[in-house]
Amino acid sequence: MLRFVSLGSGSRGNATLVEAGDTRVLLDCGYSARELAERLACVGVDAASLDAILVTHEHGDHIRGVGALSRRFRIPVWMTHGTSLASDCGEIARLNLFHSDSEPFAIGALNVHPVVVPHDAREPCQFVFSNAGRRLGVLTDVGCVTPHIVNAYRGLDALLLECNHDIRMLAEGPYPPALQRRVGGDHGHLSNRQAASLLERIDSGSLQHLVVGHISEKNNHRRIVRDILLGVDATLENRLDLLFQDRVSDWFDVWESIEA
Repeated sequence: MLRFVSLGSGSRGNATLVEAGDTRVLLDCGYSARELAERLACVGVDAASLDAILVTHEHGDHIRGVGALSRRFRIPVWMTHGTSLASDCGEIARLNLFHSDSEPFAIGALNVHPVVVPHDAREPCQFVFSNAGRRLGVLTDVGCVTPHIVNAYRGLDALLLECNHDIRMLAEGPYPPALQRRVGGDHGHLSNRQAASLLERIDSGSLQHLVVGHISEKNNHRRIVRDILLGVDATLENRLDLLFQDRVSDWFDVWESIEA
């Protein structure tokens, strides 16, 4: 079975666990090693059982605890060459480098497809995971939706998607103008409407789960997120979940699609 769980999502820390068979891959670690281990314990997972840590980019809310967690539990780390050059994780158990436009590679039972994305980092990427015909996409920390992204995220069985900000709330919110431009720019974060536009361009009807993450606590509102996404596809009502910064989610099981 392919399944995943959010250990927290937002500007103060991000981590997602993806599991297939006996393989467990942690996507990002924006928490201290101690806190991450505690969050894993909440979902019945021992940090020592992780097979790999996979990193999207070098920003602190995604990489803060990577080095310490790797050293403490001897966990191999996978990241792009650019992310490695831009980060300082200290000594890690084993570093595996790839390029953001690399061909898919395997980590145990998981097939990992890196996807090039526009974000204000050295060599950021997001990922599509697959196992036994089931496909999970994770797409956060993206400034705009490119044709390459649309092609990569078609035909998914589950999607963890960023809805960072509401455009009006960002413009009228507490952020200074420079930060507003960064967040709302083409190398910042996806707005609710940009995320909705992506859903219109891929087959949202095939999604078993649409899980929304990286929701700004200052520039967004969960009701607005739900209204905009359900405006694209009202049938998503029972397949839509919104993540929290300060709590772990339930497990999301991804079943083999009927077509497969």
